[in-house]
Amino acid sequence: MSRAKYSKRSEFKWFIDLQSRWEDNDAYGHINNVVYYSWFDTAVNRFLVDNGLLNYKDDEAYGIVIESKCTFLKEFTYPEVAQVGLKLQRIGNSSITYDIGLFHIGDDEPAAIGYLVHVYVGAADRLSSSIPVHVRKGVSLLQ
Repeated sequence: MSRAKYSKRSEFKWFIDLQSRWEDNDAYGHINNVVYYSWFDTAVNRFLVDNGLLNYKDDEAYGIVIESKCTFLKEFTYPEVAQVGLKLQRIGNSSITYDIGLFHIGDDEPAAIGYLVHVYVGAADRLSSSIPVHVRKGVSLLQ
């Protein structure tokens, strides 16, 4: 997978604000890198839940993360809010790749860019599964 090619806020299609927490700061005085990955995962899953594309209790198939990458460009520190933007990079038969940008409030340039890959598996058997039709249609909002 390649790194996200988007360098401006306007190139992302959906946003969510995620509040940093006191415990997110590390010994260097900035948000620890593992939190960025948590923000990626939270944003993608909130998009899916908020748009009726994920019901983790009842879905017959759902996406699991098999790959993610983050390029860090600027620091976040507590108590900043990260504005997380999503864009659809690729959709296949059983996988979806989301491009992700993290932005400071009011900043058009990203503080971090990356991607996350979901591969769809059956809820009962955990075997590779086609992306459900309603999910395929719903993620098209990110194109």
